[in-house]
Amino acid sequence: MPLAVADNSRLCLHTITTKPWPIETAAARYAAAGVQGITVWRDALDDRDPVKVGAMLRDSGLEVVSLCRGGFFPARLAEDRAKALDDNRRAIAEAHELGAPHIVLVCGAVPGLPLVEARQQIAEGIAALLPDCAAANVKLAIEPLHPMYADSRSAINTLGQANDLAAQLDSPWVGVAIDVYHLWWDPALEREIARCGRLKKILAYHVCDWRTPTGDLLLDRGLMGDGCIPLRQIRSWVEAAGFNGFNEVEIFSTRHWADDQDDFLARIVTAYHNHV
Repeated sequence: MPLAVADNSRLCLHTITTKPWPIETAAARYAAAGVQGITVWRDALDDRDPVKVGAMLRDSGLEVVSLCRGGFFPARLAEDRAKALDDNRRAIAEAHELGAPHIVLVCGAVPGLPLVEARQQIAEGIAALLPDCAAANVKLAIEPLHPMYADSRSAINTLGQANDLAAQLDSPWVGVAIDVYHLWWDPALEREIARCGRLKKILAYHVCDWRTPTGDLLLDRGLMGDGCIPLRQIRSWVEAAGFNGFNEVEIFSTRHWADDQDDFLARIVTAYHNHV
């Protein structure tokens, strides 16, 4: 079991975690708090030049870890699947301009569309983007989501399914994002993390906590240590699988967004040291 994190050298924050701050404020505050990495959500780029934003982030001393998010491939109509591919190509271009090495994929699902069909459309959608990824030098990280989202957010719901898909596509431009919020419950998690490591597909590792009881399945994630996820145990599995990248704090929480964000950031850093 790993010890508590002793420094911030692998601490990354998602801009969605401090959603009330524009990206310029987030960059300044993260850097001042000793945060080393930033994952940019696409909404934070609204009305901004990704090239200039990337330069600003690096000038602030932050490493651009990834761009969130692409995906949402399945649709009943071919024209809607084509629109999804166009949006993902825009995301790839944004990541390239921003200087992000990969895009996190929330793969998508459609209520009433059979999951088998949705998964086939996801595989086809990712495959269609691989030439764009190669041209832009941007990878795609398949993020499996908790089964509670299988109706409308993602038909990829376990790390085993994500590993299967990455192995099926067999591309150097495709990997996996491991998010404890979505995967902590899975009895096969340790085995599948080890498999993901053998496949050399771990591109990202996201942390937060699962509050009990949770007030909202999307917007009530907990600060690390406020819930029941065995964070250090899972980190030990990820590190044993060969991952030495950032621990990315990704918290969707209307409660925390209503807090003073400077205070929240200070509590994030403390919780990261004490519980991750």
